[in-house]
Amino acid sequence: MKSRQLFSLACMVPAVIVITAFFLIPAVQLLFIASGGEAGLSRYLAVLTTPRYRDALLSTVALSMVVTATTLLIGGIAGIFLARNRFPGHGLLVAILTFPLAFPGVVVGFMVIMLGGRLGLVGQISEALGADRIVFAYSMTGLFVGYLYFSIPRVLLTVMGVAETLDNRLIEAARSLGAGPFAIQRDIVLPALVPAFVAAGSICFATAMGAFGTAFTLATRINVLPMVIYQEFTEAANLAMAAALSVVLGLVAWAILALARLRGGDNVAAAG
Repeated sequence: MKSRQLFSLACMVPAVIVITAFFLIPAVQLLFIASGGEAGLSRYLAVLTTPRYRDALLSTVALSMVVTATTLLIGGIAGIFLARNRFPGHGLLVAILTFPLAFPGVVVGFMVIMLGGRLGLVGQISEALGADRIVFAYSMTGLFVGYLYFSIPRVLLTVMGVAETLDNRLIEAARSLGAGPFAIQRDIVLPALVPAFVAAGSICFATAMGAFGTAFTLATRINVLPMVIYQEFTEAANLAMAAALSVVLGLVAWAILALARLRGGDNVAAAG
């Protein structure tokens, strides 16, 4: 028994070392920097009272919520369909839909520019049709498209993984009792997928809150929190304020993940 316990502890040692070195120590240092100096804890109040910081926080939260809702709708429908149906090219379609996971944020931002930038495809088409050139890449719409692009695969894979484990006997029993396709989805499939939606939505929200590469590529005329943190750190050399903003961003994302954990249980971990 002791040898088994020792083996289990030995297996935990690498994880403890990594978490301590790359998470706990940097987090404590971040809190120390954000709370130090004459301003101290008032920096956190400044996040809510300074218009630039407050607007960036609200814009980031609002954008993340819209991206999450849209991603759950699109990825949820696609995930349920792909999990419950097999057809020629099914594997290829899943591979294409999950391909964005291979791209870093900067590449995603560049693709949005190619689509909706000043020389983008959408602008060329609109101009060819006799309308004004449509440019949306460098706005909140561009960020929305970019975040949606890399968020859908996460939701899709999570929903597919859970939908494939549903008990077909329940669905067949509902059909034998006269339930139609809509009633089956509403009363059997969707309730069973609620934990998956909660888990995937929380991960999607947290990812959108902290996404930097895409924002760095596109956010030339808008303020989102990752960009404000970067500007405070590099341009203003205000390390303490950048740390305070980072703490606030982390707390918001952590709060959503914690709520999802309470609501969705272990599925939140599975979604990551």
